[in-house]
Amino acid sequence: MTTPPAPQTAPSLSPQEISTMLRAVVDVVSMRVIGQEPVIEQALVTFLARGHALLEGVPGTAKTILVRALAGALGMRFGRIQFTPDLMPADITGISIIRDPANGFEFQPGPVFTDLLLADEINRAPAKTQAALLEAMGERQVTTDGDTRALGELFTTFATQNPVEYEGTYPLPEAQLDRFLIKIAVSYPSLEAELQMLDLYGSGFDAERASDVVPDAVVDTAQCRLLRSAVVSVTVAPEVRDYVAAIVRATREDSRLLLGGSPRASVALFRIARASALFNGRDFVTPDDVKDYAAPVLRHRIRLTPELEVEGRRPDDLLTDIVSRIAAPR
Repeated sequence: MTTPPAPQTAPSLSPQEISTMLRAVVDVVSMRVIGQEPVIEQALVTFLARGHALLEGVPGTAKTILVRALAGALGMRFGRIQFTPDLMPADITGISIIRDPANGFEFQPGPVFTDLLLADEINRAPAKTQAALLEAMGERQVTTDGDTRALGELFTTFATQNPVEYEGTYPLPEAQLDRFLIKIAVSYPSLEAELQMLDLYGSGFDAERASDVVPDAVVDTAQCRLLRSAVVSVTVAPEVRDYVAAIVRATREDSRLLLGGSPRASVALFRIARASALFNGRDFVTPDDVKDYAAPVLRHRIRLTPELEVEGRRPDDLLTDIVSRIAAPR
C-alpha cells in the first residue's frame, strides 16, 4: 500500500529574512516615489498588519504612484476607484445584470474585487457611497442583492484625500475613519529629493506610462501571505502591552480632546507595533515601535476642542505631548 505524501508546509522565514524582503520592496518603490521613504514604509507596515491606510496630502505628492508601485512590487492585483459626487455604491461593489434571459441575473463584480484598492479622493463621494467600503474594509466581504461575497484575503484599501480643499467634499464619518488602521501624512519632499525627481524625469521617466511606474514583482502573493502570517509570532511583553493601553487611554482622559481613541485604537496600535517590529527584523516589540506609530494610528481617531482648532493646533501636537508624558517601559 502506497503511503500518501505528507502535506507541504510553507517555509518559515526568520525576522531578518523578512526584513530584507520588505526593505527590497521599499527600495524598488522609492525609485519611483522619491523622497517619501517614511511614507512607503508606513504603507508597507500597514499592509503587513492586515490594515487599511488613509493617505492625506496635497495633490502632486505621488500618492497614486505610491499605491500602483507598491501593488507591482508585491505582485498583487491593483484596482482604482475615482470617487466623485455622483458615484453610487453599486459602482464599487458590483451589480447584477441579465446577459442571457435563460440564466437569469449574473453578478458583475465591481472594482472592489481586487488586492490593493486605491480609493482616490474618497471624501468627494457622499456618505452613502463611502459606506459601501465599510463592510469590505471591516470584514473583507461585500453584500449585494442579499448575497455575501468574499474578497481576497490580501484585500487592502489605500484611500487618499486632499487636506486643503473642502468645497464639494463630504468629510468621512468617525465610523469609517476608525476602519483605517493608520492615517499617513504625505508631505512635500525635500529639495534634494525634488531635484532627484527632476533628474529622473529628465532621463525619460513618465508617470503616465505604466511600464515606468509599475515595477517587476519583488515578492509574489504566496510570499505576501507568508509575511503577513508571520506577524502573529511577534512577542509583545506585558509592560509594552500596558504602554499601548496607557497611551490610548490618556487620549480619553485629556480635557483638550472631545474624542479620544476607542478600544479599536488600542488594538490598531498593538497590531501595527508588531508589524513594525517584524519590518525592522525583530520578533519582539519595543517601546519605540509603539512611539513611532502612535500618531499615525491616533491622529484620525481623536478630535480637538474647538478652542484648540481655532488656535491652529493639530492632533499630532497633542499626541506628541501625551506620549512624552507617559513613561516608556525599559
